[in-house]
Amino acid sequence: MSTPEHDRLLIIDFGSQVTQLIARRLRELNVYCEIHPYQNVTDAFLTEFAPKAIIFSGGPDSVMREGSPRPPKKAYEMGVPILGICYGQQVMMQDLGGKVEAGEHATAEFGRAYVTPSETRSDLLSGWFMDGSGREQVWMSHGDHVSEIAPGFDVLGTSPGAPFAITADTERRFYAVQFHPEVHHTPNGKTLYQNFVQLAGFSGDWTMGAYREEAIRKIKEQVGDKPVICALSGGVDSSVAAALLHDAIGDQLTCVFVDHGLLRLNEAEEVVSMFRDHMNLKVIHAQEQELFLGELDGVSDPETKRKIIGRLFIDVFQKYANEIDGAEFLAQGTLYPDVIESVSFSGGPSVTIKSHHNVGGLPEKMGLKLVEPLRELFKDEVRALGRELGLPDSFIGRHPFPGPGLAIRCPGEITREKLDILRKADAVYIDQIRKHGLYDEIWQAFVAILPVRTVGVMGDGRTYDYACALRAVTSVDGMTADYYPFEHDFLGETATRIINEVKGINRVTYDITSKPPGTIEWE
Repeated sequence: MSTPEHDRLLIIDFGSQVTQLIARRLRELNVYCEIHPYQNVTDAFLTEFAPKAIIFSGGPDSVMREGSPRPPKKAYEMGVPILGICYGQQVMMQDLGGKVEAGEHATAEFGRAYVTPSETRSDLLSGWFMDGSGREQVWMSHGDHVSEIAPGFDVLGTSPGAPFAITADTERRFYAVQFHPEVHHTPNGKTLYQNFVQLAGFSGDWTMGAYREEAIRKIKEQVGDKPVICALSGGVDSSVAAALLHDAIGDQLTCVFVDHGLLRLNEAEEVVSMFRDHMNLKVIHAQEQELFLGELDGVSDPETKRKIIGRLFIDVFQKYANEIDGAEFLAQGTLYPDVIESVSFSGGPSVTIKSHHNVGGLPEKMGLKLVEPLRELFKDEVRALGRELGLPDSFIGRHPFPGPGLAIRCPGEITREKLDILRKADAVYIDQIRKHGLYDEIWQAFVAILPVRTVGVMGDGRTYDYACALRAVTSVDGMTADYYPFEHDFLGETATRIINEVKGINRVTYDITSKPPGTIEWE
C-alpha cells in the first residue's frame, strides 16, 4: 500500500474484467486510486488506506448466492461517498435493505441500452441528458436485477431492463448504477465519474510532477547508498524507470541490458548506444543468447516460455549483481496493468490472463530486492512521466516491446530459423508503417510467425513456407485495444514486400481481433 500523499479513492474489485478501466477514468481526472480485491479489504485495511471515496466494481457472481462477495460493513460506516457499479449496485442495495432478484429474459440486459431520467435530479448526472434526445446510451451486462431499492434511495434513471438503472441516497452520498460507465460504449461515462469525484471533494492532485518527486524520495529511502541494478530493455517502461532512478541515485545505478536472442533486428546495438551515448548511464551488455535459446529449445507452451524467460532474467541479473560490490537491489519497469493481470486471487472471482515475465515469472526466492518505481502507473502515465523527466520523443514514442521479446510472437516451438525470419519480416512491416506516416497513430505493431507452413507458388516453383500475421492496434493504456484500420492498398503492398524480401514466408494475414476478447500479443 502506498503512503497517503494524495487524496485516495479505493476501488473494491468483485472480479469484473473491466475494473481496470474504472481506474483509468479516474487517473485521467487526476484522482489517485488503487484496485484491491474484496477479500483483502478488511476493517483494518480500510482504516489504514483511509479512502476519500469508494467504488464497488462489477463482477460475475450473484448477490443471492450464499457466500457471494461482499464489502465489509465498515465501508458503509466511514462517511465517505460510495459508487456501486453493476454487481456493485446490487450488493449495495441488498446490504442496505433493498432486494435483488434472479435475472429473467425481460430484465436481463447485455450490450447497448438507453437510460432515461426520472423526475428526481442529482449533481451526479450533471451534463447528462443534454443532447435533446432525452436519453443516454450506456453499456449493460447483467442478468440479476434490483427489484426494490434500499430505504433512503431515489431513482434517478431507468432503462427497459433496469427500472433502477441509476439510484442515489444523496444524504449519505451513496450512488449506484446498473450499467458500466467506464467502458467506451457508455460515451458520457467519464462525465459521471467526474461528477462523482467532485461530489467526493477530490482536488485532482495526482500529477506526474508530484509523482516524480514522491518516487525519487521513495527510491532514496528504499535503497540508501546501496548500488542498484536496473533491468533495461530499451522499451518505454524500462527507459523511464532508468531515467527516474538515475535522477534519484545517479552513479549508484548500473543498467543491465540482456540480449536474450529474442530481440528485433539491430535492436541490441541501438539500445546500448542510445543509453550509453545519449543518457550517459552505466550499461552492461549481457550477451546471453545461447543460455535463453538453449533452455527454450523444444518448448511450445506460452506460459512455460514466460516462466523460463522470467527465471533466466533473474539468474542473469543475479550473476552481474555478484560482480558489483554491495548490490542488493534490482529495479525494473513493472507497471500497474502487469500487476493486475498477473494476479489470480485465491478463492476470488478473477482469473489470470497471462503471467508477465517481470511479475508472474519471478521465483519465490531471489537474491535481490525489487525496486519498482512505476508499479502504480498505467502506460500513458509512464509516457507523461518520461516527458516530465525530459526524455526525447524518440524514447517516449516507441511502441511497447514485451520483455519475453519475440518468444511470444513465435507461437509454438522457437527455432533460430523462425526467429531470423520473424526479425526480417517485422523490420519490413515497421518500415512500411513509418514510410506511410502511421507509426505515431498506432499503439503497437508487430509480426507474428505462425506455427504452420502453407503451400505457395513463386515463379514457376512450389513453395512450402511459413505464414505470418500482421498485428497493429490502437489503445490508450494497453488494457483494451482495437485493430488499426489499414487501407487495403497498404496491406497489399506490405504483404508483397514481405513475401518478396523475406525468404521463408509465402503467406501474410492481418489480425483484426480487438482486446478483449483477444490480447495484444499472440501469447
